[in-house]
Parts: sequence; C-alpha cells; structure tokens
Amino acid sequence: MKFQSKKLFDGYSTCFRQWKADSTHCKFLHGYGVSFKVTFEGELDERNWVFDFGGMKRSKTFINIEHMGKELIMAPNEFFTWLFDHTTIVAQDDPELDMFKELDRKGIIQLRIVEHVGCERFAEFLFFTINSFLEEETSGRVKATKVTFYEHAKNSATYTLK
Repeated sequence: MKFQSKKLFDGYSTCFRQWKADSTHCKFLHGYGVSFKVTFEGELDERNWVFDFGGMKRSKTFINIEHMGKELIMAPNEFFTWLFDHTTIVAQDDPELDMFKELDRKGIIQLRIVEHVGCERFAEFLFFTINSFLEEETSGRVKATKVTFYEHAKNSATYTLK
C-alpha cells in the first residue's frame, strides 16, 4: 500500500505574459498571487511520514539550473522563491526577450526565463523538477504524483503522470 500527502506552497507574487495568446488579454504582462500544491506518494519512513512537510527547507539535495549563463544551486524552497516571488517570467521564445533582459539589467524586474509560460506549463515544469529532487533526496521512496498550479482561487491547472 502506498500513502499520499499533500503540501501547498504559496505566497508568491509573479508576473508573466503569454505572448502567443494574441487574441486575448493574456498577451499582456499580468500578475497573480500564485501557489501550487504537490501530492506526494510513497511508503512511510521511520517517522510514519510520506515526506517531511518541512523537507524542502531541510533537504540535503539541491536543485541545479542554468539561468542566463549562470549555474544556480539552491534548496527547493529557495528555488521556488527565486522562480516565483516578485519575478517576471517570460518564455525563451518571447519576441520581446531582449527588452525584458534590459529591464532586468536595469534592476526594474527580476527576470526568469523558462521554456514555456502559463498555468499548465508551470505545473508540468514543477512536476518534473520536484520529481528529480525527490528521486535523489529519498532514494526513490517518494514521488510527486500530481502538481496543481494556481493563478488564484478560480484558475488552476494540474499535471499528473498516469
């Protein structure tokens, strides 16, 4: 039998745009108080926990990413804050990317460049990033089975591997 537990990560203020949504107002920069919920699944550990709810803060494993020519190594909670808190997120193929980089260089925004933007793609990105972390941190005992990303209380998207 496998157990499940869930953790909500919230309190992030994020701005992004979906430049390909040319027929809607989503093509404009817009912000949300975003959050995401992770469903963990696995066997219980010696404490009878699937995954320590504070485990993202006290992890021995780090998330390594390359961003704008720099290698960044962070604990998961630090990574989530770096990615989503008071940041502007744009897709790597955004035709205005150079302008966003200039705004970042001038200290006007904290730019984060990802492959794709939007609720669905953020859920997918977090799903794979968290699972990579969990594989190493728990020696494969725990996995994320679902990540739901919320723009706000009314809009969310879920990525699950079934």
